[in-house]
Amino acid sequence: MTAMALLRRRNRFVVFGGLFLCFWMVWGLLQIFELQKDSIQKNRAADLRKDLHASPHYDAHYEKLLEEDERRFVPGLGDRGVSVELQGEEAREASRVMKKEAFNLILSQKIPYNRTLNDVRHSDCKSIEYPEDLPTVSVIIIFTDERWSTLIRTVHSVLNMSPSRYLKEVILVDDFSAHDELKGKLDYYIETRFPKIVKLFRLPKRSGLIRARLKGAEEATSDVLLFLDAHCEVTTDWLRPLLARIKEDESNVVVPIIDVIDDKTFQYQNNGGTFDFEVGGFTWNGHFNWIDVPDEVAKARKSLSEPTKTPTMAGGLFAISRNYFWKVGSYDKEMDIWGGENLEMSFRIWQCGGSMETIPCSRVGHIFRNFHPYKFPGEKDTHGINTARFVRVWWDDYQRLFFQTRPELAKVDIGDISERLALKKKLKCKPFSWYLKNVYKKFIPDEDVIGWGRVRTQEDVCLDNLQKDEESTQDLGLFPCNAELSRSQDGLLVHVSTDLCLDGHREADNLARVNHCHLSRDSQIWSLEHVDNPELSPRR
Repeated sequence: MTAMALLRRRNRFVVFGGLFLCFWMVWGLLQIFELQKDSIQKNRAADLRKDLHASPHYDAHYEKLLEEDERRFVPGLGDRGVSVELQGEEAREASRVMKKEAFNLILSQKIPYNRTLNDVRHSDCKSIEYPEDLPTVSVIIIFTDERWSTLIRTVHSVLNMSPSRYLKEVILVDDFSAHDELKGKLDYYIETRFPKIVKLFRLPKRSGLIRARLKGAEEATSDVLLFLDAHCEVTTDWLRPLLARIKEDESNVVVPIIDVIDDKTFQYQNNGGTFDFEVGGFTWNGHFNWIDVPDEVAKARKSLSEPTKTPTMAGGLFAISRNYFWKVGSYDKEMDIWGGENLEMSFRIWQCGGSMETIPCSRVGHIFRNFHPYKFPGEKDTHGINTARFVRVWWDDYQRLFFQTRPELAKVDIGDISERLALKKKLKCKPFSWYLKNVYKKFIPDEDVIGWGRVRTQEDVCLDNLQKDEESTQDLGLFPCNAELSRSQDGLLVHVSTDLCLDGHREADNLARVNHCHLSRDSQIWSLEHVDNPELSPRR
């Protein structure tokens, strides 16, 4: 081997050795940082307890309860949003509790309130410059019997990740919770652990999401109202993109990208930090759903980080100018408890001159629960009744489509809507036909439908989606006839209550399914060989 070859070989060893050493140095520094962070947090907690002993607010009973909570913490658990799997008896207990709470409460109690999350923004967002003179904001969090750990983590997250120059107050509204830990213990925690900008208001009776949010809005004093659910975690620079868009035009109502915090593992799932997200839609039976960004909206964007028009919003997380909130009609005060308020506001904003946008550079994590872990007063269908109420006000003649899919609500008492109709007239709001033509252009109404009915066999069973999730591709089944399909001039067979289309796309199992409607898919174009009504043409 030549001297030159030996030199090159030695240099390679030196380079590899240097890289190896650097890796372990960085790893070691990270471990030291984590240990120091844990030590600092423990020292701060100890110092806080010392100060509290000399404070007139000190309460030994509540301090004992809070110390019991803190003893459950595992330092660093769930940091950076990583997935955590419980083992053994803890996992079995978590599974049992989850059937009642709709999320992994046992794990949540072990994750520190101040856990860190990665910067999940797309790289394009990190170079955007925002004005210094952004409006101030009141973050409003309403809850009823929310579990302690998720509520407290939500508030810590907002305080830790929001610039103090813009965050004027965090308003908590307790909608008559029954859990003991949300009473004196919560008062004490706010008094001794949070800054004075955190304020708690309690409602004297169960009033529901809509009236609780109205209470929060009435108490707010800043320029912008920002509503959050009580089981969220916000991320790096989440706030400024929302405020900047409202500063440009107060009629912009804005929502962040809502990422998933896994209800079992508390993993923060952000789709790799991409701009691949969905916007809000709706179905003719009055439900919100997630849809792909419409083609015309996607093409109009100059960059993927631009605000993106959304036809509707989910309603749990959004920001709106306080002045505009009241000007455009706030919430419908006669809606009861929960349900439909998000779509009512979406249609009202669009039809009355505002706009609704998803802001891709703002990301907030949210625990999506499969059911409500609390009961509704009276156990009545507030979602259905509230929806029928706003349909009567905002859908004009298109309300017939709602009542075709929800006939049981056609004669239900929805209360007096004269005030909302007067608001519609006062604000000179546009008709619903304008909304369908200008905001939700690809939505398929019934103007071009040549017939309604069921796909039925001679044995009197029909094609049915079997009550499956409206937001995803579904296998079809046969069921005693109760669902209707409409057939458009374009040959689509549309399931009336979910607005999904019959799709014959050939997959491995060759099954027909219902899927989101796309005129460009040949697999969704059908011809009918026989119809019962002789006045209708069976073919296109």
